[in-house]
Amino acid sequence: MNKLRIILNGIVKENPAFVLLLGMCPTLGTTSSAMNGLGMGLATTFVLICSNMVVSSVKSLIPDSVRIPAYIVIIATFTTLVQMLCQAYVPSLYASLGIFLPLIVVNCIVLGRAESFAAKNNVFDSALDGIGIGLGFTIALTIIGFVREVLGSGKAFDQILFPEEYGALVFVLAPGAFIVLGFVIGTMNAINRKRNKTA
Repeated sequence: MNKLRIILNGIVKENPAFVLLLGMCPTLGTTSSAMNGLGMGLATTFVLICSNMVVSSVKSLIPDSVRIPAYIVIIATFTTLVQMLCQAYVPSLYASLGIFLPLIVVNCIVLGRAESFAAKNNVFDSALDGIGIGLGFTIALTIIGFVREVLGSGKAFDQILFPEEYGALVFVLAPGAFIVLGFVIGTMNAINRKRNKTA
């Protein structure tokens, strides 16, 4: 498989949030701002890359009967590491993301890639898959967070674009996540349909 295609696959064709609709809990729960979305996406990317590489390198040593528990232990190790790094170096992000950081352990994207890709491919390709899926997830979360932050509070990456009183509070609250996600997915589907008709 082409190395670049593995990365692009995770960003476009198998984007976890926009195409596969996986990891909806952090997608909807952490995207109240662009910075939160970016931080959550990068944390998940780190766990994806590291766990994919380790799973790929030890797959032949793990018996089938304990495959999933072994993968979860590997994922939990890297999740704990990224959680401690966030707490030490970016405490404000750590406080914003709250319970969603440790919940990376049970994120179906991470476990799904370990099972469907890393367990069947070499270490290098598994790392590329982690990069692709991670970047796709990061881009998705950042876009949703950016749109919600701009429409809800008039800011983007904490830079004021217009006075907050002109923002629509609903976009910062939970319903705003569903609205923005729906519009982004609808827009992407319309673009894909148009592209398929012209192809």
